[in-house]
Amino acid sequence: MDYLIPPQPQAVALVAGSDAVFPVHRIYCVGRNYVEHAQEMGGTGREAPFFFMKPADAVLAVSETAVGEMPYPPMTDNLHHEVELVLAIGTGGKDIPVAGALSHIWGYAVGLDMTRRDLQAESKAQGRPWCTAKGFDFSAPLGAIHPAATVSDMDQARISLEVNGKTRQNSDTGKLIWSLAEIIHCLSQLYTLQPGDLIFTGTPAGVAAVQRGDVLQARITGLSELNIKLV
Repeated sequence: MDYLIPPQPQAVALVAGSDAVFPVHRIYCVGRNYVEHAQEMGGTGREAPFFFMKPADAVLAVSETAVGEMPYPPMTDNLHHEVELVLAIGTGGKDIPVAGALSHIWGYAVGLDMTRRDLQAESKAQGRPWCTAKGFDFSAPLGAIHPAATVSDMDQARISLEVNGKTRQNSDTGKLIWSLAEIIHCLSQLYTLQPGDLIFTGTPAGVAAVQRGDVLQARITGLSELNIKLV
């Protein structure tokens, strides 16, 4: 096949304990999936799940031993952190039943859904899409993916985020409004899921602004930490 212009490199995520990489197809994100966060953003805490997307090359893949550098994005004065459990899909499908949904997960990782909150607020006020608020360059920092067979209790795992050593977010994945299996089920009714898809499953309460020079440390029990510095 002859390309008219050089194709862009395949977006990839790193894999814990391996030199192999995980090819990223699409990035789906679940909005307001912890009760406390839904309430702090103005919801009731029990709305039906809704989804938005980031481009695959928004991933900023960070190794287990590194502190990744994330450029502070332009056109914002209010960049927020949102720590999330990320599902890496290994087997695709559509209309996936809840009962078998977890078997479609290849692995798990810690991720950050970085958000230009001021642009999001403007978009909401005008009834416009959130693309500029959520889908900018490097807006999806991602730690190493752990194969599903090597971890357990991801539906009851501690999730937290520190900024410069001070805790901002601290919760448990057991407080998800829509479970991991339900997320896959609902999403697969809207899209045919593909191997390589990533699903950011929502963030707990405590989202707040960060500045250049801040160091973020995101943790989920059983997974590699994700450490980034804003530059």
